[in-house]
Formats: sequence, structure tokens, C-alpha cells
Amino acid sequence: MDSTSNKTRVLCVFGTRPDAIKMAPVVLELKKHPQDFEVTVVVTGQHREQLDQVLRVFGITPDHDLKIMKHGQTLTEITTRSLQGLDAWLQEHPADVCLAQGDTTTTFVAGLAAFYHQVPFGHVEAGLRTGNLYDPFPEEANRRLVAALTTWHFAPTEPSRENLLKEGLDPATIYVTGNTSIDALRTVASLDYTFEDPELRAIVESDRRLILVTAHRRENWGEPMQNIASALATIAGEFPDCDVVVAMHRNPIVRDTLKPILEPISNVHLIEPPDYVPFVKLMQRANLILTDSGGVQEEAPTFGVPILVLRKTTERPEGVDAGTAKLIGTDREVILTEARSLLTDPVARAQMAHAENPYGDGCAAAMIAEVLKNSARRGSTE
Repeated sequence: MDSTSNKTRVLCVFGTRPDAIKMAPVVLELKKHPQDFEVTVVVTGQHREQLDQVLRVFGITPDHDLKIMKHGQTLTEITTRSLQGLDAWLQEHPADVCLAQGDTTTTFVAGLAAFYHQVPFGHVEAGLRTGNLYDPFPEEANRRLVAALTTWHFAPTEPSRENLLKEGLDPATIYVTGNTSIDALRTVASLDYTFEDPELRAIVESDRRLILVTAHRRENWGEPMQNIASALATIAGEFPDCDVVVAMHRNPIVRDTLKPILEPISNVHLIEPPDYVPFVKLMQRANLILTDSGGVQEEAPTFGVPILVLRKTTERPEGVDAGTAKLIGTDREVILTEARSLLTDPVARAQMAHAENPYGDGCAAAMIAEVLKNSARRGSTE
């Protein structure tokens, strides 16, 4: 704690668009209590353009940008450049608490830099596990590694807490808060928005069914992505009353697989990665979502949209257990079977659409701020 002001100096670190979405409610909540917290935001710039989009939505201006983004950079380069940048920042700007969220390389590095400077670290969205160190890669390892360096584990759900307890972590350091993505989602869902792109606006305003697709993970590159594209092409042909909107990742490996198969199909719409607000509006409008994204698995149940998860494993089993999501992998025939069921069987769709979202009530950021405030009162951040 800063002895001159009695405020807890909190360093919030993030680098990717999902990081920014989930950390924005925490940053804004902490800033509501200027008598208790002095908040600093440092971004690594791991996702440059996508990160800036989210920062504008929530009105957050970083205090420092490490600007690590380089074309074709490796995981090693991301790690070392982020660590060097955070090390230099902490040397010049001491902190009492460091916060980061999720499973990115930025998160692991933030925990490591905080440890080197003996700054207590809070992990937002702690405790997610698949049980396979290489799936998802490198995210599963990032989560496990940073757990050993964490002072406050802010677990989104009870199963996440159980994962941490199984690893021998002190129960007193684990707090079940819900997921901050729901905080962010509720804020954005209430905003009025009109799509600038006339094609997307026509799709959203029509009475046709909308299938929303995102696929980008490393483990799905190559043949799995080809299977996904082939299945989508067949679905588009079998259900001409549906518009299939595919938000393409910027990675050319993903694009070069999807475009040759899907671009010629009239009711498949390949779009650039939307900003956060329009993507939320697409989720609200969707009848079905196919995704390999972790964040979408958490968000879509708020809108009652069934999710088919294009992965073999998920670190978010709560949605599967609650019935809001179904883990189906990337086999072409399985994708077709599951999608056909939800597009033709109203009962099957209703069972998933009406399941309760297990990821929280939108109050996670307030709970995190309260934990930090109480810790400061007890002197545990010193």
C-alpha cells in the first residue's frame, strides 16, 4: 500500500481482446473507489487492433503500452518481450497488487513479473482446466503455471474452485465470483446499435435464421478446420433459409482454409472479426452458434442461444453440464448431425436455449474489488 495516500496501487495487465473484455469491468469497478485504489493499466498489445476496439467501447485509456506486436512472432518472443517490458515498468512504478485474467501468455508473464518484484498477484478467471497440458495450447499451461504464483484466485464457478483445491491450493485464497465476461456482456447488450455494413444489417433485420461461427484455435488448424468448413458448406446447402455468418480470424492459416470452401456459397457470409459490440449483437440475434472460443461459451447462454463447441476438450465444462453447450469436436459428420438436430427439432433446441447460464450474474467485478479492499484492510497486500 502507498503509505503517503493509504491507497492500494493496483496494476491491471492485459493484452488480447478477450483479456480486455473481461478486465474492463474490473478496471472500471476499481476506479469507482478512488479513495481505496490507485489503478494503473498496462497493455502488452498482443492483439493490437482488436484490443484497441474494446478499449474504446469501455472508455479505458492505458497508462502504458508495451507494443510487443510483431508480424509472425513466436510464443517465446511474446513471452520475453512482455516480461522485459513489465519488469521495466514495475521497476519505475511500484505496485501493491497486480491483476491479470484468463489464460493468455500475457497473463502468465504478468504473474511472473509480479513474482519477481514480490507483488501479490490476483488471477481473474482462475481454475479453468481441461486436464490436457497441450489442449488448448498454450493456454492450459499458462493457467497451471500462473496458479503457483497467485495470491488471490478469482474462480468464476464452483467447479473451477474444485480444480484449484485438487491441486493443493489454500482454500482461503480462492474466491468464487462468477465470470467478469457476464459483467461486460450485460453492459454492452443494453446499448443501441445499428450495423454499418449493409449486408450484415440486412441479415440481422431479416426474419431468416442466423448461424454464427467462430473458429481459430491452433489445435483446429489444418484438417480439423477443413472439416468445419466442409460441414458448414453442407449445412448452408441443406438449410437455405439460414444465413451462416463466419467471423474469420485474421490469421492467414485460418482464412486460407475457410475461404476456398465457403466463399462461393451465397448464404455463407465471411466477415472480418467484428468489434466487440457488433459481435455481441450478432450473438443476441443468432439462432445457433458453432465455436471453438472459450469466451463465446460463457456469453451465448445469457441470450439463450445453443452452442456447439468445435473442440475435443473444454476448460468450461459448466456450460456442458448445464446443457447450454455441447462438446462435439471437429468431425464433419458429427457437426452435421448435431447442427441438423438443433435446426430441425424444436424440443432439442428449447432444452439448450432455456438452460440457465452457469457463469454468473454480472457482479463479479464488484466481488473482486471487495476482496482486494478487505485484504488491504488486513494488511495482506503489504
